[in-house]
Amino acid sequence: MLGIAVCDDEPVFAEQLSDKIKKYVPKCNVYKFFNGEELLSDKTSFDIYFLDIQMGQPDGIEIAKRLRSYDEESIIIFITGVKEYVFEAFDVAALNYLVKPVSDERLQEVLSRAINQLEKRKGGNNKQIFVKTRDRSIILNASDILYFENQMRKISVHTTDGEITFYGVMDNLEQEVGSLFCRCHRGYLVNLSYVAEYNSNSIKLKNGEEIYMAKSRYRDFVRQYMRYLRNGGVPYV
Repeated sequence: MLGIAVCDDEPVFAEQLSDKIKKYVPKCNVYKFFNGEELLSDKTSFDIYFLDIQMGQPDGIEIAKRLRSYDEESIIIFITGVKEYVFEAFDVAALNYLVKPVSDERLQEVLSRAINQLEKRKGGNNKQIFVKTRDRSIILNASDILYFENQMRKISVHTTDGEITFYGVMDNLEQEVGSLFCRCHRGYLVNLSYVAEYNSNSIKLKNGEEIYMAKSRYRDFVRQYMRYLRNGGVPYV
């Protein structure tokens, strides 16, 4: 579970930003701080920090400098109403910045980059998948996805936490998700890490569900699955 800190002296903005982060990254804990001393006095080590540059002392830049004195791995993202301040971010190895008012698209972009950077640092292979429904956008960890199911013009993504339906094209999705997933049937794209057993007609998942296997795709599935296993259960390039 990711730990994310939001530090901004505008409580309304901090609340709104925190709510959006939790919407786009469901599996995270977001902690709000309304001044720098409050954050620095907290002993929690966070994975990602959102720091307002233009606060009273210590401001976002000073907070970042103090954090970097004992924490070189966390991700720092600055929030500012004035772009000129952003150049100071390079001194503390900030990943990115957000300019107020923050658009949803920009926030998703920055969050995705931050999470991918954390995964690389930790040696992880957990790809992030964007899913856009009618009323919300969600960032999903590939490791939480059991399979995708094609339903006419819609796609249902079956996850460990439930099912989400969105408009999409299976062929495009297959290219996006990479080698961790296999197109075992025209209507199914399965996460290889959840495969428990299979035959030429079906695949049984570790949670007990069964999905169709197209006979025409059986050999390709076996080849991809064996390669996945030989690679130690890690997606290959």
